Amino acid sequence: MNIVVWNENRHEKKNPVVADIYPEGIHGAIANFLKEDAHTVTTATLDEPEHGLSEEVLNNADVLLWWGHLAHDEVEDEIVERVKKRVLEGMGLIVLHSGHFSKIFKTLMGTTCDLKWREADEKERLWVVDPSHPITEGIGEYIELEKEEMYGEHFDIPAPDELVFVSWFEGGEVFRSGATFKRGNGKIFYFRPGHETYPTYHNVDVQKVIRNAVKWAENTNTPTPVYGNAKPLEKLANYNE
Repeated sequence: MNIVVWNENRHEKKNPVVADIYPEGIHGAIANFLKEDAHTVTTATLDEPEHGLSEEVLNNADVLLWWGHLAHDEVEDEIVERVKKRVLEGMGLIVLHSGHFSKIFKTLMGTTCDLKWREADEKERLWVVDPSHPITEGIGEYIELEKEEMYGEHFDIPAPDELVFVSWFEGGEVFRSGATFKRGNGKIFYFRPGHETYPTYHNVDVQKVIRNAVKWAENTNTPTPVYGNAKPLEKLANYNE
C-alpha cells in the first residue's frame, strides 16, 4: 500500500516540548510505525511546494493521513480540491485530531466541524462502541490515555456512517472520537486523540487503531462508476445513437 502522511509541521518548529516528543515531527512518528507493516510510506508538509501533495503524489496514494492545527487557512484551495477529487475517486483519508477543522475535512463533511475544547491534562477513555468493526481489531474494550486535550460535544459533523469510538473525559464531557464516512468511492475515518504536547502517537493502541484504519480505508479495486449519457446494454427500438 502507498501511504502519505501529511502534517503542517509548525508546532514542531515553534514549541520545544513538541519537538522533544516528536523529534522527527508528528508525521515522522506516524510514518515510522506504519512502515513496520511493510507499507510504502512517504511524508508531506505544508511548506513544501504544493504542500507536498502534487498530482503525482496523490495519484499514487492509496491512503492519505492528515494532521493540522495552526495553519488550516494556509492550505491552498487548489490543493484541497485536488485531495477531494482523489477521495471521491477512491483514495482513503484518515483525519487526525485537530484535522477536524481542516479545509479538506470541512469540505467533505459540508458542516462547520466545530466542537468544545479544553487543555487541562485530562484523562481520556476511548470506549469501543462497535467491537465488530475492523478498525477495532486487537483493541480491548477501551483505550485509556493519561493526559489529553478535551474535545466535547456537540461535534458539528453529519451523522457518521459508523460510530466506532466514544470518548469520556475526566471533566465530564463525551465525544464521538472515531467515526467513518463514505464520499464517492472514498472512505474517511476521523480519529480524535493526538494533541501535539502529549505522546499520544507513541501509544501502542493508538498506533494499532491507525494501522487498522489504513487497511480499512484502502480502496481494493472496487468498480469505478461511469456517469453521463449511457448507451443501452440491450437493443431499444426507439434509441438512435
